[in-house]
Amino acid sequence: MSIEFVKSVIAADMQAVDQLIRERLHSEVALVRQVAEYIISSGGKRLRPVLVLLSAGALGYRGEHHRELAAVVEFIHTATLLHDDVVDESSLRRGRDTANAMFGNAASVLVGDFLYSRAFQMMVGVNDMRVMQVLADATNVIAEGEVLQLMNIGDAELDEADYLKVIRYKTAKLFEAAARLGALLSKSDAATEDAMARFGMHLGTAFQIVDDVLDYSGDAGEIGKNLGDDLAEGKCTLPLIHAMRLGTAEQAAVVREAIVHAQRDHFAAVLAAVQGSGALEAAMAAARGEARQALAALAGLPDNDSTRALHALAEFAVNRSN
Repeated sequence: MSIEFVKSVIAADMQAVDQLIRERLHSEVALVRQVAEYIISSGGKRLRPVLVLLSAGALGYRGEHHRELAAVVEFIHTATLLHDDVVDESSLRRGRDTANAMFGNAASVLVGDFLYSRAFQMMVGVNDMRVMQVLADATNVIAEGEVLQLMNIGDAELDEADYLKVIRYKTAKLFEAAARLGALLSKSDAATEDAMARFGMHLGTAFQIVDDVLDYSGDAGEIGKNLGDDLAEGKCTLPLIHAMRLGTAEQAAVVREAIVHAQRDHFAAVLAAVQGSGALEAAMAAARGEARQALAALAGLPDNDSTRALHALAEFAVNRSN
């Protein structure tokens, strides 16, 4: 099964979600509309709303709130992107100029705030306190993850456990919430809800590890951002952690120096160290391990197209090239 199969399963729902997103982006303030539409229309895989739709479908939900919550999750994610790009001083995302590069930092931060608040307006409409609790908690944990990552900038002593903590807060938490929402909407029991949350958490972790691998193995045109961006920001990601652990003393020293001083100038040397030390293979093994745990969490779910699409999503997370 492929990502095309996933898209086919939720095609009608995604069309409705896209329409809902366009409607709820409306603001009387022209700059809000302009910036929000720019970032929303820039593409992306929409994996988080996809997760809401598929988890609801897998568990037999037959209402309309899954579409509303899929849009909510996408707004929360987009708000984090707007803020992330300002913090990271990024200039390229999804192959296009970032919103902060186009409109300035102030506009990006403030429109990010608009999207957060619009998301919370929308989730109130679902009229379910558990839904609101899950999304409020997730948003808070994501913010903590961003601060944790900021604190770790330039820290070449970061270990794998600390790295995983950051990405589980910063990235995987919204995947976890998205998958849990389908169980909440379908009124599933606690065990099923926890299983869906585990699926989302492990899927999101695998997805972020692969993202970090692609920063040292992908093609800039294909992945839609500048290679070496993480290094230029002083981020110690899993490929770098493994390069310092598995590489020669010389390779480890090159990587360590580049992290501490946030040196993109030395990217070629770091790239050679990462690719020559077995670090990428070790990181991908970790990603595949997370994907296996995600798939294990689906045991016992009804056998339907949505469940099969969730399996395909886990495979896609670790086999993609962008």
